[in-house]
Amino acid sequence: MTTPPETQVMTSPGYREILRGHVVRGSAILLLSSALVAATNLLYNILLARMLGASSFGHASALYTLLMLVTAITLSFQIITSKFIARNSETLVRAQIYASMLHRAWQVGLGIAILLAAGSAYLKSYFNLPAQRDLLLLAIAAGVYIPLGVRRGRMQGFYNFRGLAINVVVEVAVKFGGALLFLHFGMGVTGVMMAVLLSIVAAYIGGEPGPQHRAKPGMIKIAPFGEGMQAVMYFIGQVVLSNLDILLVKHFFPPPEAGIYAAVALVGRVVFMLAWSVVSSMFPVSASHSHRQSGHSVLYTALLLVGALASASVAAVALAPEAVWTVLLGKTFLLGTVAFSTLLAKYAFMTGIYCIAVVVMMYEISRRIGTAAWVQLGASGLLTGAIWRYHESLSQVIMVQLFVMCGLLVVVTIPLFRERDEAEPSPATSEPFRRLRSVAEEEIVAEFLRAEFCHPEFDPYRRDVKHVVEHADLENPHENLIRRALLFLRRGRLWRELPAGTEWWQIELTPRDLARLRSFPRNEWRRFAGGGFYLTEMVRRIEAELARGQQSQFFNKLAEIAIDLRASDLPDAVLLIGVDEHHPLTIIEGNHRIAAAMLTMPESAHRRFRFYCGLSPNMNSCCWHQTDLRSLTRYARHTIRYIFRDVDFFVARTLREKLAQIETS
Repeated sequence: MTTPPETQVMTSPGYREILRGHVVRGSAILLLSSALVAATNLLYNILLARMLGASSFGHASALYTLLMLVTAITLSFQIITSKFIARNSETLVRAQIYASMLHRAWQVGLGIAILLAAGSAYLKSYFNLPAQRDLLLLAIAAGVYIPLGVRRGRMQGFYNFRGLAINVVVEVAVKFGGALLFLHFGMGVTGVMMAVLLSIVAAYIGGEPGPQHRAKPGMIKIAPFGEGMQAVMYFIGQVVLSNLDILLVKHFFPPPEAGIYAAVALVGRVVFMLAWSVVSSMFPVSASHSHRQSGHSVLYTALLLVGALASASVAAVALAPEAVWTVLLGKTFLLGTVAFSTLLAKYAFMTGIYCIAVVVMMYEISRRIGTAAWVQLGASGLLTGAIWRYHESLSQVIMVQLFVMCGLLVVVTIPLFRERDEAEPSPATSEPFRRLRSVAEEEIVAEFLRAEFCHPEFDPYRRDVKHVVEHADLENPHENLIRRALLFLRRGRLWRELPAGTEWWQIELTPRDLARLRSFPRNEWRRFAGGGFYLTEMVRRIEAELARGQQSQFFNKLAEIAIDLRASDLPDAVLLIGVDEHHPLTIIEGNHRIAAAMLTMPESAHRRFRFYCGLSPNMNSCCWHQTDLRSLTRYARHTIRYIFRDVDFFVARTLREKLAQIETS
């Protein structure tokens, strides 16, 4: 068989070059705007620092940091809007997605504004702020900032990077000009917050789409709850990791030192802003192209760009003489035992490490629901506790963050390397297998149960349901529910790990295809794994031990199965799972039967069975197919959620109800 044309296109070097071009061009546009925004923000903060002084500058930074915490929700709306618009090509559907998301964003924004206004007195006291009215302005700004994320997500999903760049520039320009104007009239921190509010309103108005992109909300179902929660959890973790250190320093250190640290953190925000430009262009491109090789080309391009940006930023900060910062910020920001340049270099390096981790995490989120959000959220909790415990100096606060960011990068990168290693097909499995027919899930459940029905777990039910198992009527919904309940009694934990939307096919394998089969990674099979679970390799190791006269209960079991295979006394259905027809397949039912056949009838083993295969581009999230931190975390969640669902009591109740319905029908 030949590779499908669409797969040939997606894996061709020319196609991957097109995707890289999308990322590079989008990154170039957003980098230019980000560089302009970063330069403006740097000048903005320098002027604020000089005009307000260290203490008032610390107050303004704390207020703005509180607003940045709200961006967890803003960016969640932006990224979900971008992801689903990029995945759909119909204009009407895109307009409905945008309208629905904007409606929800305004509801959430209003709620956040009310909460911030209600808690303004407490926040004023906790962060040692001078005026409660500044927090009320912050509440209004936060309420508008959340819908702004939807408007920017629409531009991002349309690959309208130029419009997105202009919108960001408008925001910072209004903020800069407004702050200078209000400070000129002596309005202090309140004037700064008024300028921030005006900048967000201006950006929201400037992001208004044309008439062709408008529709009524509520006409289409968009982001599933899981993806929405994943985005929210991810950005909560991101804003905590990026901003909480400023708030904690503001709480633990006196205002002058807190102001110094806020100036140091400006460097980190500039580095992160530049890196986020690359991520913003990578995300919709990755989300709209699901093929693995295409995705990897997008990922590696983004990693290269962000790595170069981070390295250049660290080098620039480390090589800049102390006199530069004295001229820019004034001598009041250079007090302390640690050189200001040293703090800047450490902070820039720490931010660079985090930016690389962000690229990997956003790549995962663009392609599937994974554990990146929860890992980052855990890291944010760890960082909070670590700074709370270790804050003897500003330098120690930065080193604590560096330690946490390095750990985060290691954890989120491990699954990526495992995916790369396990996803690469060997030369023997590069040809796709043949699909014979599409199969309904009810038929797979029936075949799975028939193969498992010999086990003692089914003894209490065997007399009542033997005919339902051995002579399955797939058109009878009551029988289908009975078979599913029985199967879940023994294999519920396995079945629930299969991704939603898994497509089942009856397939035909050739002798060459046996090389792509991997055994279910459990129990006695681990003894013969040798670092991998490919069945052909394990059969060779089994043959070698048998040749040396080794005996075990496992070998005896294989010998008994081989005898039954010759007598045709065993079920002939074998169940496999995989990502697609080009990559390795994992056996979830039939390990022993195939191994016995390969040992005793190697020439015809591929013809002895009926092979059924479940395919999903998200199959690597299933721990039975690929075991890593992400898939094991998913398995743990499901185990806790369904711990009482498949016990005998519930199965017996289901059987009584459905058998009664069959008898009366």
